[in-house]
Amino acid sequence: MAGRFAPRNAPRTALPHPASVPAPASASEPASAPAPAPDSASAPGTGALTREWTPTGPLDLRLVIGPLRRGPADPTFRMTRDGTVWRASRTPAGPGTLRLAARGGRIEAAAWGPGAPWLLDRLPTLLGATDDPDAFRPRHRLLALTRHSRPGLRLVRTGLVMESLIPSILEQKVTTDEAYRAWRLLVRGHGAPAPGPADHAPFAALGLHVMPDARTWSLIPSWEWHRAGVDAKRSATILRAVRVARRLEEASAMELPEATARLELIPGIGPWTSAETLQRSNGAADAVTVGDLHLPGIVGHALAGNRDADDEEMLRLLAPYEGQRHRATRLVLLSGRTPPRRAPRRTRGDIARL
Repeated sequence: MAGRFAPRNAPRTALPHPASVPAPASASEPASAPAPAPDSASAPGTGALTREWTPTGPLDLRLVIGPLRRGPADPTFRMTRDGTVWRASRTPAGPGTLRLAARGGRIEAAAWGPGAPWLLDRLPTLLGATDDPDAFRPRHRLLALTRHSRPGLRLVRTGLVMESLIPSILEQKVTTDEAYRAWRLLVRGHGAPAPGPADHAPFAALGLHVMPDARTWSLIPSWEWHRAGVDAKRSATILRAVRVARRLEEASAMELPEATARLELIPGIGPWTSAETLQRSNGAADAVTVGDLHLPGIVGHALAGNRDADDEEMLRLLAPYEGQRHRATRLVLLSGRTPPRRAPRRTRGDIARL
């Protein structure tokens, strides 16, 4: 589940609200605002477009952007030791690479490739400018304390459906390790190197890739899916989805019920997959994940001391948070109040050996 991400390789620092500096107009600009022009301070020869944005409140960059990472070796996502985030995306304008860094009370962004203007134009939305954390009213002491300790939590919103839908399909009914491996092999094998500063050795060492476009996904041969450990059911679901990729991308501008219905028209995409996708693409605060193997027990244990809770019980416990149920589950997961393990970790399968 997206909300399980909790960065461990760096201190969790939130950007303080700059009391003495008024927020620029970009903090609330609509997604259709004109693309930013290249910054005159950009490093020569990099071809980068740059932008700075000042959030209107605390913002924990890694906590906000982290749900987009599909495992520590995700070829589309990198976090460096200095807190910089690199992310490669396939936007409607083409491939693009986005670099984000927190500096004092602002976010510094740079982008490369045909999709650079699109990425920078939507930077505030990506980092939760349209999210409303004040709409959440904690009814449990645990959630109140976690919210107080995580003031920089915002719900990410990419505006890109397919880049969250495909890895979510890969995560169906398998361990996260299996799904992360499949995503890594397929993107590296069939995607394209991400655009960036070609003369910048540290960037080259990141090995960033942009995921394949819809046509390339549809042309991946069956043995490549098998080699990546993806069974026929999941690969067939992805193939059905990429055939109507443009219609599915339209869900990023829809309200949650309509967006959910649009995705679930595709056989093989159910409530679990649609919720996991829309949490990221739409910043859907109420897209609660049902059908998860572990989440009901975690929520039940944290809120009612019942580690054997099922989906029905989880939804009952989350009922007071109607409209904010995804945010509630993220806070539960970030609280660290999880039940102790009762059995060994599930063994990773490998159908590629069959």
